[in-house]
Amino acid sequence: MRRRGVAAGICSTVAAFGLSACGMVGIGAAGHSSPSPTSWKGRTLVVWLMQGDDQQAWMTAVQREFQREYPGARIDFEVQDWAGIQQKVTDALAQVDPPDVIDIGNTQTPYYAANGGLLQLTPYLHELGASGWTRSMNASTLFQGKQYAAPWYAGNRVVMYNKLLWKKAGLGPAPQTMQEWEDDLAKLQGTSGVSSALWLPGQNWYAFDGFLQDQGAQIVKQSDGVWEGELDSPAALKAAALFKKLQAFGQAPMDGNEANQAKDFAKGDVGCMIAMGYEGAQVVAANPSLNGQIGWFPIPGADAGRPAKTFLGGSNLTISQNSADKDLAVGFLKVALDDANEALMAKSSGFLPNRASLYTALSGNAYGEAAAKSVPYAGYTPLLPTWGNVETAPNPVITLFLTPFLEGKDPVAAAQAADTELSNRLSWN
Repeated sequence: MRRRGVAAGICSTVAAFGLSACGMVGIGAAGHSSPSPTSWKGRTLVVWLMQGDDQQAWMTAVQREFQREYPGARIDFEVQDWAGIQQKVTDALAQVDPPDVIDIGNTQTPYYAANGGLLQLTPYLHELGASGWTRSMNASTLFQGKQYAAPWYAGNRVVMYNKLLWKKAGLGPAPQTMQEWEDDLAKLQGTSGVSSALWLPGQNWYAFDGFLQDQGAQIVKQSDGVWEGELDSPAALKAAALFKKLQAFGQAPMDGNEANQAKDFAKGDVGCMIAMGYEGAQVVAANPSLNGQIGWFPIPGADAGRPAKTFLGGSNLTISQNSADKDLAVGFLKVALDDANEALMAKSSGFLPNRASLYTALSGNAYGEAAAKSVPYAGYTPLLPTWGNVETAPNPVITLFLTPFLEGKDPVAAAQAADTELSNRLSWN
């Protein structure tokens, strides 16, 4: 049970969408906090972080700065598993006393905002430093033109490659176009000791979503106010054909996902794979001989100098509409997202900070440097309140369309089957 002071209860009663009269004590005219030495005493802010986002160095720094800015207050960090998180957060937001701040997947924001569970942050954008936020990252925080979250970090998939096998195949610098990458994969496939030039599981949904975006494909479209699937479009079918062509450069299962692909790469006979930064550490942990032998480059696009579009995954920070400590929660966001702590999160995790001015924090992180090159071209799955229904297992984009297509089924028939299910799921409340 969290402890709240009497003053906190009075302030929360006065507070609505803006700062309470008590909360104004903590926010100066210039956006700097100047709290009363006693106004925050006994107040505890409950912050839910997702597993993997609980970077210890970042948490320690934020806790220290928060307690300096708000004497007497403390943060209770609670780490949550991703499994089943959408329902858990939905239930929590409906409570009278929910967690004050919640770390949510960026594409989940419209869902929670539509259900009325999130505090609108539009009044606080100036003090949160929103003018510097990267546009592509901030797109996921909006619902019906209003701000319901703050972008925290993001990561997009790039190519991780085995330098030893790259050298053995006689390959030079990283490919700049998709055609150059395909040529390199063909050379790798013909190199002794390479079992898979590219390890690409057939149900790697987020990699496939990048190909869809790059072809300009719309997964769904709106017709007469109703959202329905559009995977049978020429652009989507072209994206699937490219995915199938690349998938054939390796032995990854057509009906498998990317959950354990780092273990396959760690065997040392895989030339490259589409991956996230943390998977490099997993590879080295499984096979220390590959330490220093892993390289990264953006997924190439059709033309040199312009990486392919990718899915931009990541996390946003939100404040619960029913939080009794909205003023303190806004103060937490200010601390958590300031330059020092954003840079620290980027440096410790390798993920992209929410503004390009801090990309220097990724210096020396090969994954981060590669991801930063392609983030201007990254995007999202459709930002719809009911999109979460689509990705609920079994995801019809994968099971009804992509995997059957890889296995030789008619692509148009598979796409139409998936479109029917997409239309059905998008109508769920």
